[in-house]
Amino acid sequence: MRMSKKRSLVFLWAFIAILIFLSFYLDYDIVKFVTSMRTSALTDFLTAVTFIGPVLVFLFLTLLFMRKHRRKWLLPLWATLLISAIVSFLLKVAVQRKRPFQLDIVSIVEGLQKAAYSTWDFSFPSSHAMIVFAAVPFLSKEFPKLKYLWIAFACLVAFSRIYLGLHFLSDVIVGAVIGYLIGFFVLTNWQEKF
Repeated sequence: MRMSKKRSLVFLWAFIAILIFLSFYLDYDIVKFVTSMRTSALTDFLTAVTFIGPVLVFLFLTLLFMRKHRRKWLLPLWATLLISAIVSFLLKVAVQRKRPFQLDIVSIVEGLQKAAYSTWDFSFPSSHAMIVFAAVPFLSKEFPKLKYLWIAFACLVAFSRIYLGLHFLSDVIVGAVIGYLIGFFVLTNWQEKF
């Protein structure tokens, strides 16, 4: 059984690696396709998702883990979110990939200010995706029934970033993977110590 689980993990990581490679190759076409689906109602909804997402992540997860027997996870959860934000910022500054709208591949959604995305705030990786996916290991451990609902929400946040012309598909996939790995690393190390 153990070998089967290892083999499954190898296949999963190989699939993720292929997906990341393909996403870099298809980035321009995918962002053009996704932004071509814009409608007024969908734009309003996804704009709300993208702006409320990080705040909702922090507040919702804090409330969720406030129960007495789950409070021990608050500090590592907050640390995970903070580490994700810092790693994302450092990678953005190191890679300096421009956003799709900055490259004039797509237009930015009306109402979003180009000036709000200053020159240091680059596209790769997606901070939003990194932060929401960093919580998945914690939810999988403490709230397994919420795991898939949270993953769906995280995918919606990631999709909103592409839809609004703020990120490429590779930005959100790499952000999601790094965020998940940060969450997994913090969770497993915290479990070992306590």
